[in-house]
Amino acid sequence: MEMKEVFNKAEWISPEQNIEPNKRKGAGYLKQFFIYSGGDAKIYATAHGLYQILINGKEITNARLTPGCDAYDKRLQYQEYEITDALKLGENEIYVTLGDGWYRGCNGIDGVRNLYGDDLSFLASIIVDDDFSSPILVTDNSWLASENGPILLTDLQLGETCDANIEITSWNQAKKMHFSYDNLVPQEGPYVTEHEMFEGKLITVPSGDYVFDFGQNLAGYTSFVVEHAQGGERITIVHGESLDENGNFTIANFQPGERNKSGGIKQEINYICKPGRNEFKPLFSIFGYRYAKVETQIPIDHFSIKSISLYSDMRLTATFKCGNEAVNQLFNNSIWSMKSNFCDIPTDCPTRERAGWTGDAAVFVKTGVYLMDCRGVYEKWLANVRLGQHSDGKMAYICPKNSKPGQIAEMFSASVGWGDAAILVPWNLYRIYGDKNILICNYDMMKKWVDFLKQRAGKSKLKNRFGGNPYRKYIIDTGMDYGEWCEPGADVMKTMMNAFKNGQPEVATAYFAHSSRLLSIIGSIIGEDEDSKYYGVLATNARRAYQHLVLKDGRIVSNRQCEYVRPIAFKLLDESDAKVAAADLNDLVIGNDYHLNTGFLSTPFLCQVLADYGYVDTAYKLLLQKDYPSWLYAVEKGATTIWETWDGIREDGTVHDSLNHYSYGAISGWLLSGVCGIDYDFEEVRIRPIPHKSLKFASGSFDSPKGKIVSEWRYEGENVKYHIEIPNGLEATIELPDGRIINAIGGNYEF
Repeated sequence: MEMKEVFNKAEWISPEQNIEPNKRKGAGYLKQFFIYSGGDAKIYATAHGLYQILINGKEITNARLTPGCDAYDKRLQYQEYEITDALKLGENEIYVTLGDGWYRGCNGIDGVRNLYGDDLSFLASIIVDDDFSSPILVTDNSWLASENGPILLTDLQLGETCDANIEITSWNQAKKMHFSYDNLVPQEGPYVTEHEMFEGKLITVPSGDYVFDFGQNLAGYTSFVVEHAQGGERITIVHGESLDENGNFTIANFQPGERNKSGGIKQEINYICKPGRNEFKPLFSIFGYRYAKVETQIPIDHFSIKSISLYSDMRLTATFKCGNEAVNQLFNNSIWSMKSNFCDIPTDCPTRERAGWTGDAAVFVKTGVYLMDCRGVYEKWLANVRLGQHSDGKMAYICPKNSKPGQIAEMFSASVGWGDAAILVPWNLYRIYGDKNILICNYDMMKKWVDFLKQRAGKSKLKNRFGGNPYRKYIIDTGMDYGEWCEPGADVMKTMMNAFKNGQPEVATAYFAHSSRLLSIIGSIIGEDEDSKYYGVLATNARRAYQHLVLKDGRIVSNRQCEYVRPIAFKLLDESDAKVAAADLNDLVIGNDYHLNTGFLSTPFLCQVLADYGYVDTAYKLLLQKDYPSWLYAVEKGATTIWETWDGIREDGTVHDSLNHYSYGAISGWLLSGVCGIDYDFEEVRIRPIPHKSLKFASGSFDSPKGKIVSEWRYEGENVKYHIEIPNGLEATIELPDGRIINAIGGNYEF
């Protein structure tokens, strides 16, 4: 349905009479009465801000935080709801509440407000029997409006303040707003809804505060019930991820330094009770937390609280279980960090930044498409990524934007690994779902990005730096790249300053070659044969440039694990050199006492590379390492999600940075595709399990678009037993470690 037809008679309206951009405000309210005479009724709605719609006192949908997160100046979704069952013949009432949301609330690490505008406004039309020429209700200035309701303050990140004693007694005329309709698009991704719930357990802390532990770090909000309250009694609830080194509640780990000047990120509910029973949960806020600190004079035995997870409607498509409970917890942590960071768009964390970082999406997508049916979330996000691309091909590293543009944003829009999300995300979606339209929709963006990288190449920061390299015009060392972000022990600021001065030619040239190769393949798939040839040659030359850059007498000379993992994973080395590099990587890991030393970009490939070249024992010892830095260090510290850094809780108990970043959870992809061997591509399915005695057994499943695939192995003495299930009609190649190869077409297989 064309947007112009949907809203052809509706007008943007606002409940706010006076806009005060620098002042945090409460919710706005709108209502109207209308006559319904029967028929199939639907409402189409959207807002600047977030909205809730009640018809005759009842919510019309379980969707939350609509209309969602978008680059509102370029793209704004509208929603369609079936409301026939909510209506009665005759007069009906519609009641709308509006909140700040992503549109004008606090956003990003700097907490900027009014990023897309300083108004709250609403647009809606009710249609019966698809007769768009005669809507029975549209928004216009005949609606009633108020700013004096119970929600006194509302913010997506900071939280809500509510006075349950307030009832709206005076209404004004709604204000007509003059906004464009040209950026409106239908709902594309799945809705954000409530999911799992966890009861709060009151724990004892040294400070004596009332602290509830929900047992699971997540993104969502708390819901509480108070019995026998006195009118005017107050409740304050602050949400945090951890206890500090003294065992007390803290929110210090996700407070950006600059924002502390303005009160920091509170994630706070303030509630003023009405007499008697009170129930509350925030309407327009979402928090990242495991713990809640409650401040109130109400007897705590009159108070109960639960935690409600909030994320996009995505079906879980993978399972994994093995004989090591810590590894099982690691897999579960990965899923929970994915749930916590897929609230309408993929983000980095649900606390500090809540930003659609391209780099996080790029390193996790290959795992994410296994764990959950996330196609809709990624495709909706990619629409914003396309809109965020600069005219010269640079990629905005956060999409949609959630802070004001500045010099730093411009510089890092050139960063490889982050900008390569333009290719890596659509490519991995295509590999699972097999829909060429995913590639076609994003093809222009992909080309512009690789063409931009080509423009970066051959312009050295240092004169004659690569004079001996015959392919030096394909080396990239200009511009700014985040590089191998968060390597254990690395000083972030020193790393960035070194990159600014000297560039990062290894990582930049690697991604240039890798993305060029993928783009060549993509061009061939969608029939762009000339492009395919062009980018194939470009990839070959960049690959040769990379080899000349990093190899000395056929060997990589580096003490950084990432500089071995990356070229092997990206197929940048000739096979003989790759074997040598894998052996040297194995020696590096052993020399580091089986600890990883990789950062953001190469960690997802570490175990895979080792296992692929025969170093299975090393891969498993890395997986099972419990000391810092390792995947299981966080599990040993009680983590229920994946941390931003390898030492989010240090040995002394001090807490820093986000405790809910999914990027390092990419290891779960290897648990499925490596340990269990489920290597799915819609064109080719291979089952290549890698059993190891240290786990005793492993069982994994992937509910693919072509049906559920199961791969299990179990040690019985010195022998390994295999159980594999292939969906009916699906062809798969089963490759066992003893060399047996079985061509399977559906059915169950035992070996």
